[in-house]
Amino acid sequence: MKRIALYPGTFDPVTNGHLDIIYRASSLCDVLIIGVAENIGKNPFFNISKRKSLIEEAVNSSVIKSKRKLGEIQVKDFDNLLIDFARSNSVTMIIRGLRAVSDFDYEFQMAGMNARLA
Repeated sequence: MKRIALYPGTFDPVTNGHLDIIYRASSLCDVLIIGVAENIGKNPFFNISKRKSLIEEAVNSSVIKSKRKLGEIQVKDFDNLLIDFARSNSVTMIIRGLRAVSDFDYEFQMAGMNARLA
């Protein structure tokens, strides 16, 4: 069975922190899906197609590839619930980044809610 991971976010724009997580997460799975969210609660600077292309450019750049060969990476957009998007892509793990300790509380609550919905 393939280990398929999902790294969701708005990526507006993609940052070096995002790229570091992508680099690390790609070693944990066979396929890493970068889920670019269309979040109606946010007013993004870039539209979703531009955010996707910026991610693809960054991932394919020589800077990130020079560190290590990455596994299969797919960039997909979604506008539904995270758990529904994960289910439709046969995801076995969700990758999240933490910027501060306060992020952990939020992510812990979201993980519990996603587990109940799964």
